[in-house]
Parts: sequence; C-alpha cells; structure tokens
Amino acid sequence: MENSNLEDTIVAISTPYGKSGIGVVRLSGNDSLKIALKMFFPLNKNFKIKSNSMILGNVDLGEVTDKCFMVYFKNPKSFTGEDVVEFQCHGGLAVTQRIVEKCLSLGARLAMPGEFSKRAFLNGKMSLDQAEGVIDTINAETESELKASNSLEKGILTATISVMQDSIVDLLSEIEVNLDYPEHDIEYKTKENIIEQLKKILGKISTLLNTQKQGKFIRNGINVAIIGKTNVGKSSLLNALLGTDYAIVTDVEGTTRDIVIGSLEYKGFKFNFLDTAGIRNTKDKVESIGIEKSKKALNESDIVLLILDGSRKFEKQDYENLKMIENKKALIILNKCDLKIIDRPDKEYIMVSAKENINTDEIKEKIYQIALNDCNQNEKIILTNLRHIEILSQAKIMIEKILKSGINNSLDCISLDVRELWEKLGEITGETVSEVIIDRIFSKFCLGK
Repeated sequence: MENSNLEDTIVAISTPYGKSGIGVVRLSGNDSLKIALKMFFPLNKNFKIKSNSMILGNVDLGEVTDKCFMVYFKNPKSFTGEDVVEFQCHGGLAVTQRIVEKCLSLGARLAMPGEFSKRAFLNGKMSLDQAEGVIDTINAETESELKASNSLEKGILTATISVMQDSIVDLLSEIEVNLDYPEHDIEYKTKENIIEQLKKILGKISTLLNTQKQGKFIRNGINVAIIGKTNVGKSSLLNALLGTDYAIVTDVEGTTRDIVIGSLEYKGFKFNFLDTAGIRNTKDKVESIGIEKSKKALNESDIVLLILDGSRKFEKQDYENLKMIENKKALIILNKCDLKIIDRPDKEYIMVSAKENINTDEIKEKIYQIALNDCNQNEKIILTNLRHIEILSQAKIMIEKILKSGINNSLDCISLDVRELWEKLGEITGETVSEVIIDRIFSKFCLGK
C-alpha cells in the first residue's frame, strides 16, 4: 500500500454506503481517542472513558449533531492491535460522511482499502491466511463458502502449517548438531530421520491438495451444461430447476441462440446451469454459432444434463448426443413424463416433466452426489485459495526433490533445501512473504475493513 504510514491515525466508514439503521465509522491509531474526545460528548457528564465500553452521547458535526454510541478499544486488545474508536451512528451517507470529515479535520487520515486488516496482520493479530479468510467471509455467497472461509479465519490452516514448520525447525537443529559435531558420526541416522519427517509432511500437504477439487466447486460453483436437441425442453427444465421463468420458452425450434446461465444454491453449493442452444444441423449462421457454444459448454462443464424427449421417437441427433457424453460426468433426463412415453434410452436415466415440475429435486440431488462423489466433506480445511494451492504445490515438489536426490547430498546442502522449504510454507501465513504480495492481498479488501 503506497503512502501507508503506520504512525498515522486512520478513519473510514466500515458499513456499506446507503441507508441503514446503524452506520459505523472506525478510527485506528495512537490518536484515536484524542480525536474522538474532541468531537464526542457523553450524555453522562461524569462518565469516565474505559476500554471495551460503550457510551451514549452526541457527536458534534458543526451545524448539526448526531446522537450515537462511541466504543473504545485500548491497544493491544482491538482488531488492529492499536487504539481503536468506533462511532455507531444513524445509518446514511450524510451522517457517516460528516463524521469522517470531522475526524480528518482533527488530524486523521482516510484509510486505504484493507488498511485496518493489514495493521491487524502487521501487529500480529492474525496471520496472512486468516486475513484472506476475513475477505472470503465478506464475499461468501453460499454456506460452503462461509464454512471454508470460517476455517481459514479461525486459523486452522495456520496451525497446520505451523506444525509442519516446527518439524522442519527440529530437522534443521538436528542437522546443525551433526555438522557441529561430525566426530559423533550420526549422519546416517540424521538422514533417516529427515526422510521420515519429510514423508510425514508430504502426506499432510498431499491431503490438503486433495481438497482443491472440492475447493474449486466452493469457489466457482458446479457448472452444469444442459444440452439436447431443439425443443426437448431444455429452457423449461432450467426454469423448473430455478423455480422462475428465467429463460424464454416457445414452441419455435431454435429459440435459445446463446448460453443462458442461471444459478441456485443446493446443500451449501452453487449450481451454475448453462442452458444451451439446441444441437442440430442448421444453415442459420447465428444458430450455428450458438450450437458451437453449446459443444464448448459441454466440454468445459463439470456435469452434463442431456435432455431427451420421451414423448417422441428418438432421432439420429439424439443418439449422436448420447455418444457425445460418453466420457463426461452426465445425467440423462427423459423429459415430458406427463405425456405418453414412446421411447427410452438404453441407459440409466431420470424421468421428469419440466412443465409440471416433476422429479426436478432428484436432478439436483444427483448433481450433488456426482460432483462430490470423490470429495471428503469432513475435512476441516478445504483449499479454496489459489495462492495457498500454488504454494503447497511448490512445497510438495521441493520435498519430492529432496527425497529423490537430496539425501545423497551432504548435510549442509540438504540443510539449504530444508530451510527453503520452511520459507516456502511461511508464505502462506505471511511469515516469509514479500511486502508486494502483502499489499496485493490487502488491496482486495473493501474500504473500512
């Protein structure tokens, strides 16, 4: 963060802009209480300001005042680890903005995005991955995102990484003793212990990395392509799944020309349904582009729903579509079960009626089961952060390299590799990460956090 001075007292609105019952303005820094007492006057004249206490009073905004609460947190027992004052005033842009302007006139500086959280990190109130958990919690839209971010915020990943780093420190200590006292000839046993401990760390890292598929579903949602011939009920099924008239439905073939995306949450996970153009041979240039997009969506989706019209005899295109999904995770949907069923696929299928909303909940459950079939949802840590995944992937490669060839090297060379591993893991918690990375992470935070 350029122009960031930790000696400054900073101020910002911590609640979203707009009308609300309560608005919060936060001050942090050595002069927080001094600034606050120049503009806030308790209704109880005899009240003595105490840490972690809330007091009712009036804040002087020049021509107007606002009755509000002031809360004081004395360092280090605050979010940032510094003196912090919060004004809990009437919500609305006019009041909160005037309080900020008053604080600025009394010597505070406007905080930059994420600066409160950055100060909390620099003052040892949270690790870097915990800070990332905070922003993930703010941005969470589904229950699974909230659970994943909550585990980060609680420091579960920090604790896991710290255990690994402690084991590495023990190894480094053992290596140093061996190097300092070579006459004891214990190098062979030291190398055996290095192999044993690194294999344990490798196992823990592999367990974490095995959660990244589930983490991808949590982060991006499960992408489900709805494909089939024209007029088999793809858009009707999308509307039934979403419980709303989201896509245009007509009897005209080729109504859907482009990808229509609709989302819902099911058991804490986001399902992104991609309603595609009907696949068929056509000379219409616009429709042809839509069909190519349909095929691309099929290839890039996590799961495919192939819709067949059971009230009509299957045609060549139906069988070609069945062949297209052979190597994909897919569900075959036999639509229009409210009508007389004439044809059925020679494979497992779900019979539904998009029009009458019959068995659509079964589709959601099947999608959930297929997507998460090989995921262990009982893991305490699910990797959703790409930075963490990249660091752990690099650490895994480093360990495998040491185990493969490093053990044949001298202990001083092994010591350098092991020390580098310790530093790599420290990038997750922020213990060894560069200032550039720290600034990049906190710049993603909202103003006032």
